[in-house]
Amino acid sequence: MFRSIVHIVLHFAVPGVVARMKYRDKWLNTWMVMVATMVIDLDHLLADPIYDPNRCSIGFHPLHSYPAAVIYVLMMFSARTRVIGAGLLIHLGLDLIDCAWMSF
Repeated sequence: MFRSIVHIVLHFAVPGVVARMKYRDKWLNTWMVMVATMVIDLDHLLADPIYDPNRCSIGFHPLHSYPAAVIYVLMMFSARTRVIGAGLLIHLGLDLIDCAWMSF
């Protein structure tokens, strides 16, 4: 339970810190876009059970796959999609940390 709470808090806090450091003048809008990238968790609806606290989402869900991560990295090269790509990569990074935390 503690791990899940920390994980969710980080999904809001880390994009906030990145937005505040990188986009000082428009950090709130940037943070909201990055938080909106949590919509990739909709791919959890394809799994059975939908939520399993002991399942690593990286490599299991389609939008959390390695090919998807490549697309998110490519999004970083365009100014129009950079914030979305950053939000998606932050999300995957935090999910990867959660996967590592599960193994302890």
